[in-house]
Amino acid sequence: MPELPEVETTCRGIAPHILNRTVQDVHVREARLRWPVPATLGHTLVGARFKAVNRRAKYLLLETDRGILMIHLGMSGSLRIMPTDTPPLFHDHIDLVLDDGNCLRYHDPRRFGSFHWLEQLEHSLLDHLGPEPLADIFDGAHMYQRSRGRRIPVKQFVMDGKIVVGVGNIYANEALFMAGIHPARAAGRVALARYEVLAQTIKTVLGDAIQQGGTTLRDFVGGDGSPGYFAQQLSVYGRQGHPCKACKSALKEIRQGGRSTVFCPSCQR
Repeated sequence: MPELPEVETTCRGIAPHILNRTVQDVHVREARLRWPVPATLGHTLVGARFKAVNRRAKYLLLETDRGILMIHLGMSGSLRIMPTDTPPLFHDHIDLVLDDGNCLRYHDPRRFGSFHWLEQLEHSLLDHLGPEPLADIFDGAHMYQRSRGRRIPVKQFVMDGKIVVGVGNIYANEALFMAGIHPARAAGRVALARYEVLAQTIKTVLGDAIQQGGTTLRDFVGGDGSPGYFAQQLSVYGRQGHPCKACKSALKEIRQGGRSTVFCPSCQR
């Protein structure tokens, strides 16, 4: 699914095309997403002007002069800018028609995404979210304090959005490898010094992925339709059985919380 770097890439990709543009029409071809698209979305948005495009965790926040359109891309969603008269594909569910002849088109084969209208920046889905991983407030001390007494594996701990947002499966694998921490180690047994390293590797791996445009595995494309290229730089994820890029030992795979975890048994003791 799109993770934080993919959502950030989408945010940056669509912003120049929709800022200060006015919505002229809304076409909802399929309202049955993870939550039903509000029936009043068209009435609410037509005539509204986009003032800002931001991100919180994996949610896109499209601020208008009337309120905020909050979008989650779900498992397979993407947003593209294209001419309004471009024939829609089967899974092109929503068009926001702009006043320059283009539209912001939402494509989602699995329909796990969602559209929400907010009068102000308050929603139950945003409550209790942890800090942004690239913010100064997120550091090793934060993770160390939140992990005391926790027996949950450290990989699942850093993927908990209440601890830190946006560290999905791919990037948790990569950050733990870079930090030399075994993914199955209990979160409460990781020392402060190790968490300080892990906080930095999380920032590094997410920052690098954003610069590369995200990670293309199945469905993700950026706001301009171009794929991400960070997958070419993955050190462990999806490379089980291959030699470690650092020590040449064979990478191993385990399952944690129903997700694939790949690690180096030599580098991550």
